[in-house]
Amino acid sequence: MGTTITQAARQQEPVSSLVVPVILSGGSGSRLWPVSRSSYPKQFWPLVSKHTMVQETALRSHGAGFSAPIVVCNNEHRFIMAEQLKEVGVTGAHILLEPVGRNSAPAITAAAVLAAETDPDAVLWVMAADAAMQKPQNVGPALALAAQIARAGRIVTFGMTPTRAETGYGYIEKGAALDGYDGAFSVAKFVEKPDADKAASMFESGRFLWNSGMFVFTARTMLAEMEKFEPAIVAAVREAMDRRRSDIDFERLDATAFAACPDISIDYAVAERTSLMTVIPGDFGWSDVGSWDALWELSPKDDAGNVSIGDVFMHNTSGSYVRSDGVLTAVTGVEDLLVVVKDDAVLVTHRQHAQDVKAIVAQLKKAGRKEATAHTRCYRPWGFYETLIKGSRFQVKRIVVDPGEKLSLQKHFHRAEHWVVVEGTAHVTRDEEIILVRENESVYLPLGTVHRLENPGRIPLTLIEVQSGPYLGEDDIVRLEDIYSRS
Repeated sequence: MGTTITQAARQQEPVSSLVVPVILSGGSGSRLWPVSRSSYPKQFWPLVSKHTMVQETALRSHGAGFSAPIVVCNNEHRFIMAEQLKEVGVTGAHILLEPVGRNSAPAITAAAVLAAETDPDAVLWVMAADAAMQKPQNVGPALALAAQIARAGRIVTFGMTPTRAETGYGYIEKGAALDGYDGAFSVAKFVEKPDADKAASMFESGRFLWNSGMFVFTARTMLAEMEKFEPAIVAAVREAMDRRRSDIDFERLDATAFAACPDISIDYAVAERTSLMTVIPGDFGWSDVGSWDALWELSPKDDAGNVSIGDVFMHNTSGSYVRSDGVLTAVTGVEDLLVVVKDDAVLVTHRQHAQDVKAIVAQLKKAGRKEATAHTRCYRPWGFYETLIKGSRFQVKRIVVDPGEKLSLQKHFHRAEHWVVVEGTAHVTRDEEIILVRENESVYLPLGTVHRLENPGRIPLTLIEVQSGPYLGEDDIVRLEDIYSRS
């Protein structure tokens, strides 16, 4: 039996023997459009199991040997993140909110500063929120070794043993074996994503590993190296942390101070410059799930090599990935295709061109198409809403409010609303009135009415909202009171 994380930690007797998971949740996953969009990116979708990607990541680093995680995400996703962690029993997470994206180096520095407030020698395990590992049983021994090496003052990354000549990943070239640590090596160099010929050459050499983007180090070591190479980041992050404010379950970094950080990845800031870099080769069944083709590779297939998800029928089809999150989708007479169907967008591409989906998203953004970034279903801290139909001067939405939650006290200048309860019970504030609205009952809210919707029950509250007026944008909301501290 391999050494457990806790056993490895005890050998060094630090202030804390627990590894601190650090989960970075900053990407939009545009290559997995139309499912992944910036309003609800891939880490919040169940793509490889019944759990979402971020839930899988959190559960991977939960339990004996681990402290509560530090999660770095943006302000817009804070309630989604908190709810998804809660759903799988991951409690006590420190959720740091970035006011603006500044790449991985500032995010990791913020996590290290937070951990150092409790224990400067805490061991941190940094990982992306949206990677998959199909051989999690191999992670523990490698992480135990990494924690030992980190406590000796080095920075460790995991290099994944390549299974093919992949052009979508960066690579790490192994250097000399690390004295005293069997299975660990110095890093000779990092290599950017290669072309096909170079990828084939590196794969055949046996010296190169896929760059997983995971790091293990003590807070003290990382902060010292950041001070050496990027002191401006450390200064800005320390100021942002000193001036942070607590908001419900979140820690908000100061916007002005954090915005002063240079935009740079941890690879460029430290990994490619430090003399302390160490790599541990691993076979974790790892994938960054960076494209639909990657999901095809990860998913169970039928005898023809097809992956079918949702209401899908296939005939005379092979090597294809077909996913429908709504309407019946039929495919016939094709091979090696990727077909992804959402209620407002459809993607069709050859598997060889899976990386080009990002270019389509860029075109959609340039054309001002909301489908590039937003779903028809919009999640809020109280639940979600989705647009069912929209016309001239009217819009119909389905609104679902979680038990015990309530919307802000608000009013609109340009629209009136009519609510029909179809499931559950609603408490409705309408100016000075408080009305109990039951299933199959309705309430009318004239333009300018101060109103609020609350679910006092134990089941989700579902209602149909009919809006009417000359302007129906989401920015026509004047919030007078909000328990979620939204403006």
